[in-house]
Amino acid sequence: MNPVLSQEEIDALMEGMKTGEIDVAKIEEKEQPKVKSYDFRRPVRLSKEYVSTLNMVFEEYSKIASNLLTTQLRSNVSVDLMSIEQVSFDEFLHSVPHFTMMGMFHADPQPGIQIVEMNPQICFQLVEILCGSSEDNIFKDEVTKDYFTEIELAILEDVIRQFGDAFQHAWRDIIQLEVGMDSMEHNSQMIQAISPNEPVTLVTFTIEMMGNTSFMNLCIPYVFFETLLDKLSLRNWFHSGKGTDSTDHEQLAKNIQGVRLDLEVLLGKTHINLDSFLQLEVGDIITLDKRINEPLLLSIEQEPYYLVKPGVRDDKMAVEVLEDIGGNQEE
Repeated sequence: MNPVLSQEEIDALMEGMKTGEIDVAKIEEKEQPKVKSYDFRRPVRLSKEYVSTLNMVFEEYSKIASNLLTTQLRSNVSVDLMSIEQVSFDEFLHSVPHFTMMGMFHADPQPGIQIVEMNPQICFQLVEILCGSSEDNIFKDEVTKDYFTEIELAILEDVIRQFGDAFQHAWRDIIQLEVGMDSMEHNSQMIQAISPNEPVTLVTFTIEMMGNTSFMNLCIPYVFFETLLDKLSLRNWFHSGKGTDSTDHEQLAKNIQGVRLDLEVLLGKTHINLDSFLQLEVGDIITLDKRINEPLLLSIEQEPYYLVKPGVRDDKMAVEVLEDIGGNQEE
């Protein structure tokens, strides 16, 4: 409410206007109301509170994806959350190149599809790494190809599936999802599973690998979140009263025990010159550096753990554990 002027103040104003000390035009000017533009093509469906929860979910997603890719590539990979935006699907399609890598996923029981989009530059680098290329030899120049071969698509499919697994694990505290990959597409203009005007949440990540940084996008339609809005509330999430009980510990122990480990037994090593290698033929015998009665090295996830003795069991090669040398110890 505007303050009420006293009679003395009114008289002073009238006198000021007569003498010209007060500009009448300035008094008549009214402050223009501040109008905030609203784009009806980009309605904001998720409040700041919900977006804050999504930040926590996708921070967890980035950590899980980093671990999965590091294990798969056997090289340090860092996936970091960059931004979360609410846009239309058409805007998303126009923000990515025509030639790119897209993986389409479903996440039952939630409706809609999720799209993982990766720049082709990093896709070709992933193929090189998985085919045995070293950091010194990896192709770092700008890619001029505009297609993927069948072999490259088969290799990239395993990588894209890792992002689906990370998505499923990142949401496990809110909802149990069953995530599966539906298809892969490398032409963004061919995606017609979502209406152009449909609102989507665009989550952008940076991927750092072998000194290179690239971007990855995760596109999620709004229909995925509609039935989850109550669960996305921070108040409900942190004050649900759910504590850690023995069942949680048992489930965690069960999950850990089910982790698969790679075991390798090294039969031996040797060195040959290039001329000998070029003359190798079927039937040639190569002498290794291990004697017949000498124990072999068994490694778990490329770390030496045991000395073992080779043998046969049930018509299959087998080893007998002789000595525990522990991980990270030199033979």
